[in-house]
Amino acid sequence: MAKEQIQASGMSEVFPDLQRVGNTGFSEVIYCPGKSDDQLRAVSAALLSESPNLLATRATPEQAEVLHGVCQEFQYHEKARVAYVHRDRTVSGRGTLAVVAAGTCDLPVAEEAAVCAEVMGSRVVRFYDVGVAGLHRILSCRERLRSAAVVVVVAGMEGALPSVVGGLVPCPVIAVPTSVGYGASFSGLAALLGMLNSCAPGVTVVNIDNGFGAAFAATRINRPPPARRDS
Repeated sequence: MAKEQIQASGMSEVFPDLQRVGNTGFSEVIYCPGKSDDQLRAVSAALLSESPNLLATRATPEQAEVLHGVCQEFQYHEKARVAYVHRDRTVSGRGTLAVVAAGTCDLPVAEEAAVCAEVMGSRVVRFYDVGVAGLHRILSCRERLRSAAVVVVVAGMEGALPSVVGGLVPCPVIAVPTSVGYGASFSGLAALLGMLNSCAPGVTVVNIDNGFGAAFAATRINRPPPARRDS
């Protein structure tokens, strides 16, 4: 649906960024909370007219049904709360992207990161339930983690896992604090501050529960540089 069609349909307030893919390497991603069904239909139709793949994050099952009505290729990952179209399955990353999750309660955010990264062209491997409460679990994965190009580490509670991983691997580490924990975790603030104060050098931190943001950053790190254009 082109901009003129959107305006004609009464959706003049919806202007998808159709140049996003050229600027960032991937189509604009739909953030579903707060959007009406008509807005979801208009934006998804416009973006799919320009790009083979599309992500819609934080989607409810009802919103996923609306999107499926626009394109039957939409799939829905309920745990990750991601609706997506994945037509082009070309792997564009230079290496493997590892997603590491401390515990079962962190899996919705970890799966958001993993699913988004896969749709954006990364080869993803998952390492789940490897939190620091049982340090042997992450240590048993050490050699496989060291072969990854980028590691996304998802953890709540005190947020210690990214520091451990950051001391074990030579590649970039992106830490994702989750809102998992008891009262003094302050809905993920304790994990966020712990990760920001990591003693492992080079650990980068995204916002609380932001699996999508970690996936996008990791994918851009893992993507080959564009071909050089001589002036």
